[in-house]
Amino acid sequence: MASFVKLNGFVEHKNHGVHNLGSDQLKLALSNTAPSAESTDPSIDTDDCVLASVTQVSYTNLDGGTSSLNVTTTSSGQSGGVYKLVLEDKTGVNQLKASGGSLGPFRYVYLVNDTPSSPADPLVGYWDKGESITLADGEGMDVDFSEVNGVLQDS
Repeated sequence: MASFVKLNGFVEHKNHGVHNLGSDQLKLALSNTAPSAESTDPSIDTDDCVLASVTQVSYTNLDGGTSSLNVTTTSSGQSGGVYKLVLEDKTGVNQLKASGGSLGPFRYVYLVNDTPSSPADPLVGYWDKGESITLADGEGMDVDFSEVNGVLQDS
């Protein structure tokens, strides 16, 4: 998967106690609109670093519905003063898959914290796939989170 881009607002949210990445429910969100092209750019102001600022694709044809966007935290901890978040890959039977029609197009895969209510659905960051992707009916896409490096590291 492409390199993870941590959003500036995530840093402030994290340091203000919004996120508990070890226990909060994280999920993915798909968009075909660049963060800087959104009507409210989620990458600049902390108040806008929320899912409501992202133009999402329709999930009507997502196999398993929106619950299949949930990701499982494998580990969340530090070693030698370096924190690392590791998520379970969405591969095989857990991959994102179109069912009943196409899914997309999308280019950006956001990581969202689904647990906090204030602010609701704060963003952590995103991956830029480099080009727009449309999954045809029955086609799937693996989301491979690096077990070695984790999704993000912080020191």
